[in-house]
Amino acid sequence: MPQMQYKAMDENGRTSAGVVEAANAADLEMRLSRMGLDLINFKERSAKRSGGTIPRREMMGFTFHLEQLITAGVPLVDGLVDLRDSTESARMREVMAGMVESIEGGKTLSGAMEEHPQVFDDVFVNLVKAGEFSGQVGEVLRSITENLKWQDEQAEQIKKLLMYPSIVGVVVTGVVFFLMSYLVPQLVAFIENMGETLPMHTQVLIMVSDVFVNYWYLVLITPVLGFIGLLTLIRLSPSVAYTVDALKLRVWVIGPLMKKIILARFANYFALMYASGITVLECIRVIEGLVGNRAIQEATHRAGRHISDGASISAGFEYAGLFPPLVLRMLRVGENTGALDVALKNISYFYERDVRDSMARMQTLIGPAMTVVVGAVLFWVIISVLGPIYDLITKMKF
Repeated sequence: MPQMQYKAMDENGRTSAGVVEAANAADLEMRLSRMGLDLINFKERSAKRSGGTIPRREMMGFTFHLEQLITAGVPLVDGLVDLRDSTESARMREVMAGMVESIEGGKTLSGAMEEHPQVFDDVFVNLVKAGEFSGQVGEVLRSITENLKWQDEQAEQIKKLLMYPSIVGVVVTGVVFFLMSYLVPQLVAFIENMGETLPMHTQVLIMVSDVFVNYWYLVLITPVLGFIGLLTLIRLSPSVAYTVDALKLRVWVIGPLMKKIILARFANYFALMYASGITVLECIRVIEGLVGNRAIQEATHRAGRHISDGASISAGFEYAGLFPPLVLRMLRVGENTGALDVALKNISYFYERDVRDSMARMQTLIGPAMTVVVGAVLFWVIISVLGPIYDLITKMKF
């Protein structure tokens, strides 16, 4: 069905624009009228669905209000219409309008969500599908809301962790650039005029300063080009992408923290889906595409394949070879007690708390570490400059 880019007006005279799938102008006008809009003009776009994700905070509001309406007994279509008419986001209004049309055409809520993969990921769709099967859509939506809150908290923690070192890193880079490109050349001219044999560390300082002065553009461009080249290789070569993701998990300090974040996300998704009645193998299949690291994705795939061959859940993940003993032990306890979802939630809680504590410690240490780096550079400059001057003074006879 073609997409129509429209401009319309509501009953208060406010204009809005968007994109809606419609067979023709009459169909478009009918769809807009259901949204409380009067068509002004339109043009047909390509069949490609309009893109754009929905902010997490907005998705939290959507799931919360939809869960409240369903729990209160409001019919699904009426609830979606109410949400569509009350939202201020044109993109969200477009998505909900499409969902209303799909449900009125005979599709389920999960089926309508599947038509918008950029908004509703596989976990979201599968959870809603399980809720429809068990008759507990409201409970599932409540769980999804809690999960979105957890994701939002994780994102905020990561932002806090990265913001301070990024700012300090820029400042340190600026200081080093100033020292090497301006201050050191001023001092070097004086040192070289003394006619003394310069020590090795002073010669190295002069060489580094010359690179900054004469090839400053390479100093700035090389890291950028290297980063772009690496991204291109990752995109074109699966083996390079796998190697880079595996190395990320072994980088000093950052690697273990990243692995804990991924394992917390893995356990949280697994617990959420398993508690909703989704089978273990289906949970693993969905999680594979959500962990965000190819090394762990491949390990999860190996575990799923081993489990499908008849192994226990804990044995399958032990066979994968990438999951720590804590995860394996908790999975084994969950299997033996019949409370796998509780064991997975405990794993998620443990790693979430560990990540939070680790981030707090790192934020505390980043400031002193950056100070040491700047101090070391300044010490090198001072020793390299003042050392020859001191040697010359000691040789003078008064």
